[in-house]
Amino acid sequence: MLILFAMLIIYSSLGCIGLGVTGYISVVPTICAVTVSSIAFVFTFFKTNGYLFNFKEYDMLMALPFKVKDIAMCRFFYMYVKSLPWYAVVSLTMMVCYGIFSKAAFWIYPLWICLALFIPIIPMLIASFIGFLIAKVSSGFEKKNTIQTVLTLIFVMFCFSLSYIIEAVAKNNSGVDIAVAFDEFNKKVDAYYFPAALFSKAVTLVGECKIAGLLYAVLFVAVSVLLLMAVFTIVGKNYRKINSALKSHVARKDYKLSGQKKKSVLNTLAYKEFRRFMGSTNYCVNVGVGVVMALIAGIAVLIVGFDKVVYVVTKGAPIPTDILHPAIPLFVYFLVGMLSSVASSPSLEGKNYWIVQSLPLEKKTIYQGKMLFNMYLTVPAVVFGILCFCISAKVPLINTVLYLVLGLVLCAFSTTFGCVCGIKFMRLDWENEIEVIKQGAAVCSYMFSNMLFTMLLMVLVVWLGTVTNANIVTICLILVECILTSVCYTLVLRLAK
Repeated sequence: MLILFAMLIIYSSLGCIGLGVTGYISVVPTICAVTVSSIAFVFTFFKTNGYLFNFKEYDMLMALPFKVKDIAMCRFFYMYVKSLPWYAVVSLTMMVCYGIFSKAAFWIYPLWICLALFIPIIPMLIASFIGFLIAKVSSGFEKKNTIQTVLTLIFVMFCFSLSYIIEAVAKNNSGVDIAVAFDEFNKKVDAYYFPAALFSKAVTLVGECKIAGLLYAVLFVAVSVLLLMAVFTIVGKNYRKINSALKSHVARKDYKLSGQKKKSVLNTLAYKEFRRFMGSTNYCVNVGVGVVMALIAGIAVLIVGFDKVVYVVTKGAPIPTDILHPAIPLFVYFLVGMLSSVASSPSLEGKNYWIVQSLPLEKKTIYQGKMLFNMYLTVPAVVFGILCFCISAKVPLINTVLYLVLGLVLCAFSTTFGCVCGIKFMRLDWENEIEVIKQGAAVCSYMFSNMLFTMLLMVLVVWLGTVTNANIVTICLILVECILTSVCYTLVLRLAK
């Protein structure tokens, strides 16, 4: 978290310093509001199921003598408080930079701090309401978790595609003068996201000692509070019904007892992990989004063509596509290996860990079952993605085979390294599964180290491919990954003791 906070501070500072030096510091309040709102929307959307709906202590809370609307609103503010440090890092950094470059009066600082507390509320309400609609729709189906997972993944994919559409539109206007571009940016914010416009006008006009600034500040707070009350009035009326439906289970009338199939111990444990995976929307979306993205990327590259994909990714840089071929398995793995299921699955046992301890199995066998499930999940997606990219790029057969072998080895490395992180940073005292699925030390340590490692390998492989034979580079990388996988697997067996 400290590393991420430092990255946010540096990113926000450099952006504001650049605007200040070029004389466009006036747009910082708008950028601050948009940035914090974006972070708040993403954080809240992924936490709605688990914090607002389908949470563990639901029965206990609903037994308390409080209104349903008040309980729902308190759950919302619990999400707000948990994420507040992230919002504060961005807003306070931008506030300091804005104050220095604009030479703002001292009263701007308390005003900014007070209004910044309200910036995340509206995007959080929007994200919560979307989560509410998804929960309401899925609660009417027999396979509630499956429907909820599918709807969430569809919305996530839509958000990803929307970001590329916005980037393409911005690129078409890249030749416009920067002053005109910022003017257009402010107009679009005013038109499509009025809370950011209200915040910006309040800060700017108060800095100019205009009374209208205070009116905008009051209006910004009033709109946030009114929307909060309106949303939770709607949510409160359906809150008990939705949570009860999500927690209920349907018994099939046509169920027939049939002969049981004999499975190996490892496959049984892998199947158990699959049931846990499909039974949790947060777990499924967080781990499965990379797999879905790899499948979509593979289909897209077959339709669009490898050359066009390279052109988009490299922003039109004149790079020969042949030298990027060795990076194909690493790119596909970057999507699929974004998060390993084994990084969070040991912690997900939670208060049921004693059941796992009491099984007549060695601990290493249990972790081997968890790792097997991750291989079942990631290997097909990696193979499919690599084949699609190789076919589109017209990669020779021998290169394709080597890339597939490298993809399999990378999946093994992701699995074993994720298991090391999962066991090393296991946390069993959680009250909400999001705390280990999204915020756990095991997940963070795996995700960021694996992401940086893969990005460095991409650059290294492309560079070495220009110096020596690409197949030799791939074979060397396969050997290195095999060694790293062996080391991680040995660590898993040692930690299992």
